[in-house]
Amino acid sequence: MALPEVLQNNLRIPVIGSPLFLVSGPELVIAQCKAGIVGSFPALNARPAAVLDEWLTRINTELNEYKLANPDKYVAPFAVNQICHASNDRLMDDMAMCVKHKVPIIITSLRPPAEVVEAAHSYGGVVFHDVINVKHAKKAAEQGVDGLILVCAGAGGHAGALSPFALVREVKEWFDGTILLSGSIGDGYCVASALAMGADLAYIGSRFIATEEANADQGYKDMLVESAADDIVYSSLFTGVDGNYLKPSIAKAGMDPDNLPDADKSSMNFGSGGNTKSKAWKDIWGSGQGIGSIKDVASVEDVVAEMERDYKAAVDSLVQRAS
Repeated sequence: MALPEVLQNNLRIPVIGSPLFLVSGPELVIAQCKAGIVGSFPALNARPAAVLDEWLTRINTELNEYKLANPDKYVAPFAVNQICHASNDRLMDDMAMCVKHKVPIIITSLRPPAEVVEAAHSYGGVVFHDVINVKHAKKAAEQGVDGLILVCAGAGGHAGALSPFALVREVKEWFDGTILLSGSIGDGYCVASALAMGADLAYIGSRFIATEEANADQGYKDMLVESAADDIVYSSLFTGVDGNYLKPSIAKAGMDPDNLPDADKSSMNFGSGGNTKSKAWKDIWGSGQGIGSIKDVASVEDVVAEMERDYKAAVDSLVQRAS
């Protein structure tokens, strides 16, 4: 496995909890790390910008204290997501704050700027960049990223349309860094499947929205429990980039989820206030297709424990079949 040192012997299962816009905060991140998986959050979730310093201080302090009190437990590092888009006027100030706190992992989205990679590497941090195709993957690799997050068909929020079977195999032909796989991964069996295809880590978002620690509307959490893959629609309308969303939330907002117009990329806006050109991120709820296994709203610890059981069962089954 091509895992950087910061992730070696620090994970209960090979999972990163993906950054969830507006949903991921210190409570969710800390719970994920204590449960033995990487927790992450978008820097833009910390509002106003000065709050980012407070969040990073809290996360580092609580995790360090927990490690000292629980030396026998896996305590994973955390990550901060940086939206690398021209409208994000906080990007480099937020990155300077990450340098100050020596954030272990930086997750970059949209454009892989060399200056973010350089800043993270200056203190020993690693950078994972999310991509939806080989063209974007090669551009990110040229910037020196340590890993690629392959956002495949069925992933929540902004997602690609390629099958993971195709994208993982093509990227592995030339990239020897860490490969993370995203797209319809909702339980431990899916985690084992991701590794069987050649990924080093599974990248999971939607399952953690339906947790006690997530900063999400209760209606959002309940809708995830009540929905399945057929309740997801793929559209560019809400942000200018194709993504997956819950049909019931679209219908609730007064639109027909089966007849949505397209939007151009100029509608994107990730400035200091996030997407300010529409109410879509508040009213329309993102989700991946792998939500059929969500049966309840549970604690992060309980979710990870169930994933661990299923992951080990899947691995044991593969070993038996191969012997």
